[in-house]
Amino acid sequence: MTSDIAVPAPETVAANGHGDAHTTAGFGALTLGSIGVVYGDIGTSPLYAFREAVMAASGADGLPTPAAVLGVLSLILWALIVVVTLKYVVILLRADNNGEGGTLALMALAQRAVGTGRGGATIVLLGIISGALFYGDAVITPALSVLSAIEGMKDVTLRFEPYIVPLTVVILVGLFAVQSRGTARVAALFGPIMCVWFTVLAVAAIPQIAQQPQVLLALNPLYAVNFMLHHSIVGFVTLGAVFLAVTGAEALYADLGHFGKRPIQTAWLTIVLPSLALNYLGQGALVLGDPGAIVSPFFQLFPQGFVRGCMVVLATMATVIASQAVITGAYSLTRQAIQLGLLPRFEIRHTSEAHSGQIFIPRINQLLLVAVVLLVLLFRSSSALASAYGISVTGTMVVTAMMGFVVVWKGWRWSALAAGALIAPFLFLDLTFLSANLLKVFEGGWVPLALGALMIILMYTWRRGSRLLFEKSRKLEFPLADLVAMLEKRPPQRVPGTAVFLTSDPLSAPTALMHSLKHYKVLHEKNVILTIETAQTPRIDPAERVKLEQISPTFSKVTLKFGFMESPNVPKALAIARKLGWQFDIMSTSFFLSRRALKPAAHSGMPRWQDRLFISLSRSANDATDYFQIPSGRVVEVGTQVTI
Repeated sequence: MTSDIAVPAPETVAANGHGDAHTTAGFGALTLGSIGVVYGDIGTSPLYAFREAVMAASGADGLPTPAAVLGVLSLILWALIVVVTLKYVVILLRADNNGEGGTLALMALAQRAVGTGRGGATIVLLGIISGALFYGDAVITPALSVLSAIEGMKDVTLRFEPYIVPLTVVILVGLFAVQSRGTARVAALFGPIMCVWFTVLAVAAIPQIAQQPQVLLALNPLYAVNFMLHHSIVGFVTLGAVFLAVTGAEALYADLGHFGKRPIQTAWLTIVLPSLALNYLGQGALVLGDPGAIVSPFFQLFPQGFVRGCMVVLATMATVIASQAVITGAYSLTRQAIQLGLLPRFEIRHTSEAHSGQIFIPRINQLLLVAVVLLVLLFRSSSALASAYGISVTGTMVVTAMMGFVVVWKGWRWSALAAGALIAPFLFLDLTFLSANLLKVFEGGWVPLALGALMIILMYTWRRGSRLLFEKSRKLEFPLADLVAMLEKRPPQRVPGTAVFLTSDPLSAPTALMHSLKHYKVLHEKNVILTIETAQTPRIDPAERVKLEQISPTFSKVTLKFGFMESPNVPKALAIARKLGWQFDIMSTSFFLSRRALKPAAHSGMPRWQDRLFISLSRSANDATDYFQIPSGRVVEVGTQVTI
């Protein structure tokens, strides 16, 4: 998961290109911030992970045996060590793309390593799959985490049980309703609250461990191996529930650019991992002493009455934080997907003047809210929802491991054998977890698969349709160099001012320019062919933002380059061109954009249903004027019809 609610400004990473060098916040502040944002998801897993795994391993009477408890505990603890600590903290945090991490950042890194061609296309496909699966995670995490916390009210008094689902829906609706206001003020509280949460997790477990010290035997990995060898199918099913303990591990990598490598590693090794390990051991010790406590082992670690009631409130706050992180992660992923050409332009609102990463995307917010509320109403309990969880996360981890192999092999220039030896054990483990989770397809696992499949279709259709449209338009357009030569030789009537023509193909004459000449038969004194490019790096140094090329006395080319995590601001970027010699005055400049009305063609290169889907996506795209932040009063739009 990725998140954009961090306190430190991400711009500090771009300056030096290293994920662990931040200048605007101290190391302690970054570590505290990472505890609040990065570890919200994995930090709330004790609410349900141990319970679901032990219940899956229990016999017909539903009561767990000591061997099952120790085996499951060992599996959970070593999953945290191998999957989270070794794979993410030790290895993947080194694979930064100019200081940024996450699925699409890794995709860009791997694509740059293999170059264009079939290998590059395969990497893009893997990135699409991984990004699509994340949306399934973004829907299930808020529903499961908040519902599991509110269910703790049953352990205070059974009279609250009828209100669990309605209260969960109210909290989730409120959470999504405040997204448009930004998260800067609330985010400052996330770190301290989660620090309290992890402290309580650890402290509450110590008395139980002291009473049942044999629970510490679970630290021996042989208990995990022995459990799997002697339980075959049951062990495999249990493994799917064990994976719930490591969901949220992707956030370690995704939030690399916000906090840096060292703060994330320090927070995990000194606070988060010890607290989680102690709490799972405490729950195990409780169940060893009282097998009936497996119904709700987390909340039964706390005394009945006021203390347990306070814990329900703290758990709710922690799960809201976990949900907040994954929601803003969906915004961040969507912006990256738009910049990489995987989704149409959506309206992106900035909620902070200081931090460019704090954004709000209304359309994504609405879709997530509807999907999350439907899930809560459909499944109605965290145990039922737990069956739907895991598939999307394990799928993302499998793809991450594959792309990680490419980066280690091609990017770090290791031999294929050495790269395989490093990544293969993690890939095998991820595939094993994925296979175990696939057993839950009919119990609810179809939800993330359906959401992921839908997003894959949307992303692939948009990318494929955009490429076909570009190729078709290029065949119909006139070479820019030839047009400029003709216009300089026989110039039409000139009008004062500057005209900026936006185009995605700087070698061909923009459609808006051709139509302007055809209908108005005039030309501005100065004309600029403007192309906006998205780099394969998260951010671009301002010194490299603008490239200016004079192609004739009255025509020039300007290329603006933005990173895939930046929101393009054309007027602000063009102001840099003044230093390069172009006297830019936005009040005497007109921006010409061509608006295409698409119609399906008989032979487009895509099936008819995909043509119609691409056209619908194109119509839903946000206006280019707003997306590129061009003053609407300076824009002239020229409409054209194109068949695809």
